[in-house]
Amino acid sequence: MNIQTFYQKAPMTLLCILSFVCVALSQLLLGVNFDQPSFDELIRFGANFLPLTLADEPWRLLSGVFLHIGLIHLLLNSFAMYYFGQVVEGVVGRSLFLAVFLLSAIGGNLLSLFVTWQSVMNGGLANVSAGASGGIMGPGSFLLVVAIFKIPTAFVLDAKNLFIVMAINLVMGFALPGIDNARHVGGMFVLSSKTTLPKMSVWVLAVLLLVAFVLIWWQLHMQLWHD
Repeated sequence: MNIQTFYQKAPMTLLCILSFVCVALSQLLLGVNFDQPSFDELIRFGANFLPLTLADEPWRLLSGVFLHIGLIHLLLNSFAMYYFGQVVEGVVGRSLFLAVFLLSAIGGNLLSLFVTWQSVMNGGLANVSAGASGGIMGPGSFLLVVAIFKIPTAFVLDAKNLFIVMAINLVMGFALPGIDNARHVGGMFVLSSKTTLPKMSVWVLAVLLLVAFVLIWWQLHMQLWHD
């Protein structure tokens, strides 16, 4: 479909993809080697990094979502967003789709921070991470649940194809640097059980999840910096 049709059918999905591309272009315009950015450059553009995210920069839970490490990473996530996003947006609406995406991203990044913290406690290093994969896995798992349980929608969903696309994202988590599958798994389980609930109940659940995420971040923050 052309851009105009895409915007009419799934404006939030298009906005997310354009935001990925705009961040990538801003990196290139500022002289960043897009396929091999330095640690300092990733930090400057908002990557998720435990010592900063759990200190006084929790906004990195979201800013890192729109930052990608290399062209392959950007293209894969843009394709997955196009594939999943327009369908979820058509099923649940614009604002609820955006809530699914953002809460999945936050939940995935929080799980990533927890796993990283456990690694650091065992002598490992706190690595920097970026990408929208965790957020995309939320809408992807949403559609997979719909397809598996054959929940009626205006779309014909193929569970096999959905599983393949999600599996590719998980595999790329092992193949590309700066991407962690804890974030993918965390994103998969956020809001994936909402498909049969009334929309008001879904929004209540979304708010409760957001409150829970704030409390989880605060607990990790206090344990890491104030114990």
